[in-house]
Amino acid sequence: MKDETEILPVHAVIYCRVSSSAQAIHGHGLESQESRCRQHALEKGYEVEAVFPDDVSGGGDFMKRPGMVALLSYLDAQADKRYVVIFDDLKRFARDTEFHIKLRRAFEIRKARVECLNFKFDNSPEGRFIETILAAQGELERQQNGRQVLQKMQERMKKGYWTFRPPVGYVFGKVDGHGKLLVRSEPQASIVREALEGFASGRFATQSEVKRFLESQPCYPHAAPGYVRQQEVFRLLSRPIYAGFITHDAWNLNWVKAQHEPLITLETWHKIQERRRAVSHAPARKYINADFPLRGFVLCGDCDKPLTAGWSKGKYKKYPYYLCKTRGCPSCRKSIRKDAIEGDFADVVRTLQPSENLFAITRAMFNHAWS
Repeated sequence: MKDETEILPVHAVIYCRVSSSAQAIHGHGLESQESRCRQHALEKGYEVEAVFPDDVSGGGDFMKRPGMVALLSYLDAQADKRYVVIFDDLKRFARDTEFHIKLRRAFEIRKARVECLNFKFDNSPEGRFIETILAAQGELERQQNGRQVLQKMQERMKKGYWTFRPPVGYVFGKVDGHGKLLVRSEPQASIVREALEGFASGRFATQSEVKRFLESQPCYPHAAPGYVRQQEVFRLLSRPIYAGFITHDAWNLNWVKAQHEPLITLETWHKIQERRRAVSHAPARKYINADFPLRGFVLCGDCDKPLTAGWSKGKYKKYPYYLCKTRGCPSCRKSIRKDAIEGDFADVVRTLQPSENLFAITRAMFNHAWS
């Protein structure tokens, strides 16, 4: 009696894979694979019901490939049918020996046959052995290719060329005599430069203020609308690549002079690091409540600490108050009406008269800034 997987199916699905999304977009690998697989199905008399493409590497767990996950789910949903899974090349199946065997088992559990255009599967001990050897060869080639790519990247980095994803403010462009080189990407480059120089000069007192500046820039990439992660600000302020130098600890690359145009000077970068190491100041309040303009500015008459403020809920409406929250203070939790304290403040302001010296200093400062 034949095994159920040996019964010739008439229903077929096609699996196609390229190693990257760039190949899927700019190349014709998926189309050519599908065309050859459809021709194979036509010659065998199979009815192709679906095509499942992938644009991820063949190494590693096949359950991380969306197309393969969808294919297995499709077979699970059609458990009453027997399918043949067609693919173009054994390397498209899996380039990892362990997962090749697991994937074969996954199809066997679903009673689906696999057919490859350039390899004939044979369930005999000898056939399984040859299949395993070829899968191991594919894994070896993948690992060797990966090693060669890393070696080329390291050599290029040593010559001052960045080889990873471009940092914010740059894109890769083809430049005569250099090949792929980081070039400025506007307006992001100008935004990054303003943020870096602003922090170095003290215009932005804290990293939180840099964060809010970046969040206010629609052209800067945000993790969510109007939101920049604090980790992104940390990376932005600490990367020497913006000063024209490349570092990579894992490859022992320390301060290699880069070939691309820097956004800031090395002196500015060092100022940024000095300010990052300095004692940080409390950031400005993100939202200043306009209901209590004197909050944090007026002091308690007993403990000399800044008063806070808030709304007290009455029977019919809310009432605004200033109050002291310092523990141990005789006036702790004693409320002062908003209109009383702000009225007294207005009376004090009306009595203030700038001195002639203050006018002279202000005029001199203005003239200096203007010139």
